[in-house]
Amino acid sequence: MSSPRIARLRGVVESRNTVAGRVFDASVQTLIVLSLVSFSVETLPNLPSSIVRILRSIEVVTIALFSVEYALRVLVAKHRLRFVLSFFGLVDLLAILPFYLSTGIDFRSVRSLRLLRLFRTMKILRYSRAIRRLYRAITLAREEFVLFLSLAALLLFLSAVGIYYFENEAQPEVFASIFHSLWWSVTTLTTVGYGDVYPVTMGGRIFTFIVLVVGVGIVAVPTGLVSSALSEARRLEREESMEQNRDLEG
Repeated sequence: MSSPRIARLRGVVESRNTVAGRVFDASVQTLIVLSLVSFSVETLPNLPSSIVRILRSIEVVTIALFSVEYALRVLVAKHRLRFVLSFFGLVDLLAILPFYLSTGIDFRSVRSLRLLRLFRTMKILRYSRAIRRLYRAITLAREEFVLFLSLAALLLFLSAVGIYYFENEAQPEVFASIFHSLWWSVTTLTTVGYGDVYPVTMGGRIFTFIVLVVGVGIVAVPTGLVSSALSEARRLEREESMEQNRDLEG
């Protein structure tokens, strides 16, 4: 394949400045969500055999498409080895490799991390002058809030996956599926801890301790974001006021 063709292909795979690039990116994100939903549904107990066959077909199709996408990303990468060893390169590879190796280890939940690619496309917004400081602070921290909420959702899902694998055999009724485990994730990550659902295995308890530590940080993040945004809005307000005074004096 000639260099110009690789450049055009790179414009589709890595850029969102073209219609083809945006369609490619949206298609991949939709495929990731579909894969995660089918993976979660697969953990539900007593599924009809017809549903199981459909889920397996979805898995085969998504793996095939993810494999093509991974090959394309390696092909158009300016530094291929650097991409393969990068965070997103390893996540992309880890999402498909176990299927081919048949290791028995399920890394499909790792695909949720691929949604982090969305944040690469975020651009700094131009903030208009506002009178209300709080509104300006929220506007200034908009991307941080979106990033925080998205990361919190990912952590909820991954913690549900983790506790499901640790506790499903020990408590099949309580942690019957990833969907059942989400309630535990919510109460644990938010540090509410109602005590109605709790781990009994050693691995589950250690995992719960880790999730609780992460949950303390999650609770503290919004407060820090608001405080920092208000301070920044106040500083900008003072600078604009001083600039206006200098203009009037001049």
